[in-house]
Amino acid sequence: MQASVYGVGNPLIDIIVPISDEDLSWLGIHKGTMHLITANKRAELIEFISNKEVSYSSGGSCPNTIITLSALGITGALGGMVGTDTYGPIYKKAIVESGALDEIRETSSKTGSSIILVTPDSERTMNTFLGANRDFGPEDLAADRVKEAEFFHFTGYMWDTDSQKKAILKALDISKANGTRISFDIADPFAVSRNRETFLKIIQDYADIVFANNEEARILFNNYDAFECAKSMGKICPLSIVKNGKHGSFVNDHGNIESIPVQGGEPTDTTGAGDNYAAGFLYGLCAGRSSTDAGHCASYLAGEIIDQVGAQFSRDKINEIRAHLESTT
Repeated sequence: MQASVYGVGNPLIDIIVPISDEDLSWLGIHKGTMHLITANKRAELIEFISNKEVSYSSGGSCPNTIITLSALGITGALGGMVGTDTYGPIYKKAIVESGALDEIRETSSKTGSSIILVTPDSERTMNTFLGANRDFGPEDLAADRVKEAEFFHFTGYMWDTDSQKKAILKALDISKANGTRISFDIADPFAVSRNRETFLKIIQDYADIVFANNEEARILFNNYDAFECAKSMGKICPLSIVKNGKHGSFVNDHGNIESIPVQGGEPTDTTGAGDNYAAGFLYGLCAGRSSTDAGHCASYLAGEIIDQVGAQFSRDKINEIRAHLESTT
């Protein structure tokens, strides 16, 4: 089956564990934050939660986008790397059940994971181990998927290791040679601060669509004004989006800037908001809608995801969202 969107990202198995505030204090972990952890720390936490109630879900920024797209009826394929440990098969099974096409490779390294400790007040404290993701290289890329897809989608999180960088650069060259449109979600202020010049060059030389939030855009263009950043981004990329939090977003389509209002009320959990915004926008484009209409689809999905806990929708909720999107413009 041909995929409309082929995405390459970092598959992370979310290991979600309810714990007490006393447990969190005993672990010495600062509440409500995200920590990058080592293999040794991961092993310690796995041992600590071994006798607790645990649930699993497939996570990661690009995977969240592909999973939502696929559930909305846009065929997506996901590339990445998992291990041959207990969690690799769990992740791959979840991807297939979401409706996405599985292009995930396997390696002997441990599957990347985020151990999410949830205290009684619903605060989520994340402990992320990149693991097998760091091994993804050019030879793991599904080149035919890139050639056949309408869009190739990736995020700034892939700029972590040399092998990941080489894989993305290979995909960008294949996309350019075959008319596949390139969608780049910058995704993380720390990534853009480390790779500002490289990201600017990728946007200018390759990207057809770029997503940035106001902080990422500020770092790129040294400007705190999201509208001015949208103008600057539009000079180097045909279709650019700058998300401005509760103020909505700006969509710059070949110099024509539209302001897209935010949808939804006070957020319950902002996890996955950007990932689902990208999914909504790509959904709109794949459905043949205008960039402005795609922006409204994106804002709607982002508003829906922040109204719940977690970065992915339940089956019932995604069916409700799909019906709404199909019935409106």
